[in-house]
Amino acid sequence: MKPARIPRTFSAPAHWAEFSRGEYYREALEQQLKPWFAKIYGFHLLKIGNLSAEINAESCAISHQVNVSLQGEPAQVRADPLHLPFENKSVDACLLAHTLSWCPDPHRLLNEADRVLIDDGWLILSGFNPVSLLGLRKALPIRRQSAVYRSRMFTMMRQLDWLSLLNFEVVHHSGFQVLPWTRQGGKVLTTHLPALGCMQLIVARKRTIPLTLNPMKQSKAKARVPQAVGATRQYRKP
Repeated sequence: MKPARIPRTFSAPAHWAEFSRGEYYREALEQQLKPWFAKIYGFHLLKIGNLSAEINAESCAISHQVNVSLQGEPAQVRADPLHLPFENKSVDACLLAHTLSWCPDPHRLLNEADRVLIDDGWLILSGFNPVSLLGLRKALPIRRQSAVYRSRMFTMMRQLDWLSLLNFEVVHHSGFQVLPWTRQGGKVLTTHLPALGCMQLIVARKRTIPLTLNPMKQSKAKARVPQAVGATRQYRKP
């Protein structure tokens, strides 16, 4: 398995249109996100990366949405995603639409998202699936010109392992868009073979376990042994 952190510098695409059939991917991702956006409430939604900024999140109840990126439009905050300029536990939800695919250190990026998220905050990840038709074409020795084949692709299980180490509860994970060259992506195949989808979606929530126990709750949790009726104490003389 290749290490997650690599010294290589990636040039992330500024728009979905830079992908071959990129608009198909964006529309398919927005359809998958709509039911989850309707469940997310709070004050601040952080869209990390240029591709995240172009995702239509009007169905989300969070009105204050901030786009963060090093360059490109429509970035509102110019910053390195690996060093987010926000306080700890100040954001209700983070959207990383294919952001890990262009990150040299995905562990660091997930740690930054975990730092700025409030307790029970939402983390949404998407990316390309290496175990798909798209992933198989990337594995071929033929060099492709599309930006898709220059991106990093991580398996679903690997990403779930990263989230479990950060104590995230994964509430949903799936694949979709099995046929990358069609707008619908193959509805029947996506329904019956979602694991082969060329795109992946993970929805998780940040869970925090207190390091110190509440003494009142701890005392209530202790099982008390009832005193036997009519029992007397006996003392043995020394």
